[in-house]
Amino acid sequence: MSALAATSILTVPSVAEPFSTAPCALRRTDAHHSEGVDTWNPAYPRPTRPLDAVMVFLSFPDSAPRSTPAQLAADHFPGTSRFFEQVSYGRFTLRPHPLDHWIRMPQASASYAIKRDWNAAQRSAYLRDAFAVADREVDFSRYDVVYFVADPDAPGVDSDATKVVNLDAPVRVDGKEIRRVVTVFERHPPDRLVLAHETGHLFDLPDLYHRPADQRGDWDTYVGDWDLMGSQFGLAPDLFAWHKWKLGWLEPRQVRCVQGTAPTRLTLEPLGAGEAPAGAAAGSPAFGLGGGVKLAVVRTGPDSALAFEARGPAGPDHGICHQGVLVYRVHSAAASGDGPVEVVDAHPRTEGCWEGSVYPPLADAPVALGESFTVPGDGVKVEAEARTASGAWTLKITPKLGG
Repeated sequence: MSALAATSILTVPSVAEPFSTAPCALRRTDAHHSEGVDTWNPAYPRPTRPLDAVMVFLSFPDSAPRSTPAQLAADHFPGTSRFFEQVSYGRFTLRPHPLDHWIRMPQASASYAIKRDWNAAQRSAYLRDAFAVADREVDFSRYDVVYFVADPDAPGVDSDATKVVNLDAPVRVDGKEIRRVVTVFERHPPDRLVLAHETGHLFDLPDLYHRPADQRGDWDTYVGDWDLMGSQFGLAPDLFAWHKWKLGWLEPRQVRCVQGTAPTRLTLEPLGAGEAPAGAAAGSPAFGLGGGVKLAVVRTGPDSALAFEARGPAGPDHGICHQGVLVYRVHSAAASGDGPVEVVDAHPRTEGCWEGSVYPPLADAPVALGESFTVPGDGVKVEAEARTASGAWTLKITPKLGG
């Protein structure tokens, strides 16, 4: 068994599941984790039904664990499930099934040379051993998602190595084909929302951060605080409305395609409307109270679009200090990590949220009430004209100035 890093380009299956026929739905391309929404890639489980996840806890012969499996499971659940229930408006439930004991790996932790940019042969050896020891006790046919959680205190474990590993050929275990797993090496307690970020990759969501070549620059220049797939430390880690469209959590009527050249007026419901407080059960009446338009889209090219959504201090975004209409570019031909989404800063000369933002230059990016903004290079103008009694935003979008 060999494995590829999570950022590797994988072959896109030839048979895709039709999804959206909207005129502003970008086509899915061969780019890794393409932001296209016309079809769903069937190589990934679609989070529109409950999915079951097994957590396997791996220890090593050179170290006695200082944490229990129950403590490590509690680091991630129910928090991760609650996040997805909230941002999906109760449409998706991730059901964890953590083992209650350690399973010992055959080799010392240091022998696997675990690190962020992992040697392919050593990473494959780790996965091969993990599947071999776990298969004695786990019926993998019962699960949609696999988390291999390593003893965080073992001397050879590097917390920076937590990631999704895509397999270049599916592993067949218990009659089930497994295409990817999440390898968890987080310290105890872990980084905030880290498992939610990695689980997002299992649903074909890309990395939205920028990784500097020298590792010394800023990682958050593309989207700042505004999406979990950019930074799980962000003040506004809700998922973009585009991602909720892609995952099947928005109904067709909640996406408005703005076409032609004439000004178009529309009302955008805040992204957080309909997200019940964390901890509410899926299917609760608290979910789904907001069913209005969440996303407006202007097509700008065969593989590009401008997206507009209303963000405010609700749901996971409770920490933001600037609310308004967020504008971002989507590129369906850009691969994960190469800027498939870029937030457009409506206030490029100012910054915000210095006390907690991962990237203050984009913290005040939204178009505020009463402001107008023309997107540089695209000539699309948006005006945030008013707010309704329920908190929705009334906009005017002009696709082509002077067109």
